[in-house]
Amino acid sequence: MPPFDRNPWPLRLERRQKPSAAMRIWSSPLAALAMLATGLLVFAALGKDPLAAFRVFFIEPVSSLYGVGELLLKATPLMLCAQGLALCYRANVWNIGAEGQLTLGAITGGGVGLFYGAALGHWVQPVMLAAGVVGGMAWAAIPAFLRSRFRTSEIFVSLMLVYIAQLLLSYLVHGPWRDPAGQNFPQSQPLPDNALLAPLLDGTRVNVGFIIALLLSALCWWFGKTTAAGFRMRVGGLAPAAAAYAGISERGNVWLALMISGGSAGLAGICEVAGPIGMLQPVVSPGYGFAAIIVAFVGRLHPLGVVLASLLMSALYLGGESAQMELQLPASVSGLFQGTLLFYLLAAELFIGFRLRRVRRAPAAAPASA
Repeated sequence: MPPFDRNPWPLRLERRQKPSAAMRIWSSPLAALAMLATGLLVFAALGKDPLAAFRVFFIEPVSSLYGVGELLLKATPLMLCAQGLALCYRANVWNIGAEGQLTLGAITGGGVGLFYGAALGHWVQPVMLAAGVVGGMAWAAIPAFLRSRFRTSEIFVSLMLVYIAQLLLSYLVHGPWRDPAGQNFPQSQPLPDNALLAPLLDGTRVNVGFIIALLLSALCWWFGKTTAAGFRMRVGGLAPAAAAYAGISERGNVWLALMISGGSAGLAGICEVAGPIGMLQPVVSPGYGFAAIIVAFVGRLHPLGVVLASLLMSALYLGGESAQMELQLPASVSGLFQGTLLFYLLAAELFIGFRLRRVRRAPAAAPASA
């Protein structure tokens, strides 16, 4: 009787001698293509014409100048959050709470605009942006302190602080900051005109926040590529033992990584409040801080890749809204595409260090003659 074969498939995973440079480049595009193919199958399973649904989801939302403006508008907070997270993750510091830091940036920056907009005059926008950055950094300082002082997990602390930040915002707009002329709606007074970010294109809602996001992307590239602090963060993330031997402070890397990511997320929050929203309300983000985690990894933790991944994720948000209106699909369709994108990205990441190898089986031995 032949022995039991534990691997009935003719293929097996084999570790590469060195990571594949080609797969590092192509893993994200391959994941995006696999996501699109899966989306077509899902549309067909839901009884929709796949090609027509593809047009509604990916083409129609950006077929006009207004649609392009919406694409850039939604890409702005994703890009701002993801650039900071990319630097943070390269340092092996896992900030999962960008959504809460975005919310605190919206509160602190929005508060400056609400209560000091008239007094600050032309200086109100720079002060608001700075306040948003400080608010995000202050919220990120909590997991930074607990990680460096008590060795707590920044993953759990930053995530739990998201809900505290959202409850704080809800308390403010339902209570002391509620607009008395707002007919009992839970929202603050509108920001004064001098506190609103200027539009970039006539007939669209995209504003100078997109330019700020591009400038931050260039700054993150410069910081990570040319500065000693950026080098120390990379070494600390790639080889913690070597970094400790070289005298690189782990505590300093943790603080710097969380301050950068928290500040960039806070900047995203105030850009939303001073941009398309124009006031504080119970929800200032549909989950940009969480989606930015996917953006950072789809962009391979590289500033240019993050810019492109932000546009892709923005297109998924727009496509989900278009599918709701024209195809009567649920709002969760955007989350479906985001989840499949992350799933395929993780699968593609496997082939950077491994490859499929065909197993050649030995011919079965002839039975012995009696």
